[in-house]
Amino acid sequence: MSQRPARFCDRVLKTLLLTGVASIGICALDSSVSSAAAAKKHPNILYIVADDLGYSDLHAFGGEINTPNLDELAAKGTIFTNFHTSPVCAVTRSMMYSGADHHLVGLGTMGAPSNEQKGLPGYEGYLNDRALSVAQLLHDGGYHTYIAGKWHLGSNIALGQTPFSWGFEHSYVLLGGATANHFGHEAANSQNYAYDGKYVQPGQPGQPGGDGSTFYDTDFYTQKLISFIDANRSDGKPFLAFATYTSPHWPLQVPEPYLSKYRGFYSAGYNPIRNKRLQRLKELGIIPPNLVPFAGRPESLVASLPTANYGTANAKYINAINPNPPVGDQSYVDYGPGYADPLWASLTPAQQQTQARYMEIYAGMVENLDHNVGLLIQHLKDIGEYDNTFIIFHSDNGAEGWPLIAAQETLNEQPANFALLGQSGSNVQYGLRWAEVSATPLNLIKGYTGEGGVSVPAIVHLPGQSRRYAAVRDFIHIRDSAPTLLALAGIAPPTTPAPPLLNANGVDQNAGKVVYDGRYVYPFSGFSFLNELYDAGKRHLFSSVSLNEWLEWPTSQPLHKEAVGEELYGRTYLHKGEWKAIFTEPPIGPLDGHWQLFNIKSDRGETNDLSAKNPALLQSLIKDWASYLKSVGGVERLQPKGYY
Repeated sequence: MSQRPARFCDRVLKTLLLTGVASIGICALDSSVSSAAAAKKHPNILYIVADDLGYSDLHAFGGEINTPNLDELAAKGTIFTNFHTSPVCAVTRSMMYSGADHHLVGLGTMGAPSNEQKGLPGYEGYLNDRALSVAQLLHDGGYHTYIAGKWHLGSNIALGQTPFSWGFEHSYVLLGGATANHFGHEAANSQNYAYDGKYVQPGQPGQPGGDGSTFYDTDFYTQKLISFIDANRSDGKPFLAFATYTSPHWPLQVPEPYLSKYRGFYSAGYNPIRNKRLQRLKELGIIPPNLVPFAGRPESLVASLPTANYGTANAKYINAINPNPPVGDQSYVDYGPGYADPLWASLTPAQQQTQARYMEIYAGMVENLDHNVGLLIQHLKDIGEYDNTFIIFHSDNGAEGWPLIAAQETLNEQPANFALLGQSGSNVQYGLRWAEVSATPLNLIKGYTGEGGVSVPAIVHLPGQSRRYAAVRDFIHIRDSAPTLLALAGIAPPTTPAPPLLNANGVDQNAGKVVYDGRYVYPFSGFSFLNELYDAGKRHLFSSVSLNEWLEWPTSQPLHKEAVGEELYGRTYLHKGEWKAIFTEPPIGPLDGHWQLFNIKSDRGETNDLSAKNPALLQSLIKDWASYLKSVGGVERLQPKGYY
């Protein structure tokens, strides 16, 4: 990797001479990259993850929320407009650390399943012993490795399921998927948090917040990670530091002044905010001017009913294997209930005030998150490490739209504890409609395989970079993160094939595995996206301010020439070139149960289903998806059903 910038310079300088543009200075990636970035052999890595942040929540991605630190990171870095994760957090994290498909490494679904997937390899509900860990690889390669924040990949310390057993030198983590209280107040015997391989309880005597001082997890994780970084600075080794925040995941809670900062800001309702975001996304060049956005789900004032056999032994559920139509047994017709999901105009004034308050608190959490990102970056500058640090920021999945109205219920009027919403102990979620706004302009939300569930805001800053590069618009997948970090560290991935291990049926259970640290593990299946960043810098050199985002320039081949598949909760997609096939069960998906087909290059909003016009293409993609699922040992759910 260390020779790549020089080769890049040679190519660009040659182009400069050929085109007569000789006055543009360039060194390393461009003239904005300081010589300090090349002073050390390998860079530090700061990897920042937000929890349930929607595509357009950040100001740098079109949102109205004040996020000056992430804005600056984008202004001096590179925006990724097409970065993809899993639909849910634990599954994303399994691929982020392992670089392999989640079905192979224990997170075939989030948590241990109770359906036909129960007990199968790859569905353990925690990171299994067949996974590589990028933290272990970098630690073994000379890096310090730290994490502060959310883990969500296992909680049993004795069985080696926590970060301390996966190559992290120091760790302070929330072990599960969500905290009951961002302000701590853990019970004395709880096992929800771990510090360097031991259970801890924030808020208890002798623990953070236990002396009466204020504990707020986002603030605490920042300071804990800073303390980890500072503890070993004297030895000169580079570090890998994960800041895996739990914000803005529910319960929506945030301290002052953020709790009050957005009062009255969202009283106009969903559509005015969505429309402003859409306009800014176009002005920023993140989406093309002619993009047709997903406009939100149709209004439903009452929850739709399930089919007659739903929940019975006679049910035959529409699923990805048996859709109805275009292929499959036409007797598969059953699906579950829907949700009541009113629009703003259908809410009473009291309900509108409550909904606005939910979004106010959410916005405060996002701004507090940005503040903490700023503290991390400023600390790197204070200790002289900023110019030698690779920084990446992204969300772990799309916006969380937990339904506020269950089947056959109605939306409550203003809650009795309205004045306490967002404070310690309150339990607030902002619901389906605000999640759709957060996902602007994309289709669906967390838990689903529409773009709004799997495409997230992402920003990358190269060591020493001080100018914004052209946006990276290529399809990038979360499995690409680990190979990129390994390339930055100059560490070769393990390649020694695992010895054959035949089961009773003669099937080699070690097929595709490699040997590392005495274990037989699945190798990284993603690709380093460093070339994408170099191409972004190259395009930046030749662009004017007004045309920067849309300048046509020959780039590397797409990072993923192969089809990329996904399956979770029985929901699916298959991305191949400009096409995306997707299955979403009714009633959120098409009521007739068919797979949808979108030209994802021209229709990121997934608004124009082309399945009826291209049946042969769709069947080819479905076949590719079936091959993908078989290759990773996935088992399709006969009853598609999310975690709500």
